[in-house]
Amino acid sequence: MRGENSAEREALIISQGDFLIERHTARAMGEAHWHDHVEINLLLKGQMTYLFNGRQEHVEAGRLVLFWAAIPHQTIEVTPDTPLVCIYLPLVDFLALPINRKVRQSIMQGRFLNEMQPQPANTILIPQWVQEWQEGDTVRQQLIADEVKLRVRRLILDTADEHGSSARKSLATPAGPAVHRAEMLTDLINTHYARPLSMPALAELAGIHPSTANKIFRDVLGISVNEYLTRYRLARAMQRLADTEEPILQIGYSCGFASVSRFYDVFKQRTGTTPKQFRASFERK
Repeated sequence: MRGENSAEREALIISQGDFLIERHTARAMGEAHWHDHVEINLLLKGQMTYLFNGRQEHVEAGRLVLFWAAIPHQTIEVTPDTPLVCIYLPLVDFLALPINRKVRQSIMQGRFLNEMQPQPANTILIPQWVQEWQEGDTVRQQLIADEVKLRVRRLILDTADEHGSSARKSLATPAGPAVHRAEMLTDLINTHYARPLSMPALAELAGIHPSTANKIFRDVLGISVNEYLTRYRLARAMQRLADTEEPILQIGYSCGFASVSRFYDVFKQRTGTTPKQFRASFERK
């Protein structure tokens, strides 16, 4: 088990948006959380289930998973004493990777990428990264970060090859009524985020009472509907800042922010930088 200082250091690195790779024993989480990374996880044995974007995603040992961690996520079922490697890739580094644009956009919009088959090399190489990250100097750590980026590129390329021209079937496990309703609410937000959305309007679209909708959302995702809406709008704005040359103000309005000042205030508060600075930080030369 990690010590208190190690856990505090990890939390600090994650909050600062830095690269991190670490190993620990997976446990069910009491509530959803989120952070400004693309997260890559590998179970070394056993199984676990994530609740991600209102859906349940089942994961087996030896298969890498990848997702945009600004979208609330939570482990809800875990095989006891299951070792898990977590890699936190800064969003800026992910956006700079030369990968398929449609795949990148789908990840930013809530796709949970899950390898089709376990890869034996994963369970040999990736724990070695953890050890070298902990024991190596800055040169060795930078090499590991570069190797992670190459592995992400291969994961995305292999997944695209496996899909062919059709979408892969979901690996979602059966869920209860509350999870299904939360899934419906997240789908509505993901579809209508650019519109002015009030809680009563969203509940009406879902066909449920506003107080019931908010309670379901908090019970399943651990945050309010309005918080999820803000985070989703922000994630979409970040994706468009990365992928397009659209004027920044147009992006703010088209992502559902009611005013320029609101867009800048939320962006600065949540990311520590302005939309202009964010775009410039990964702009290709």
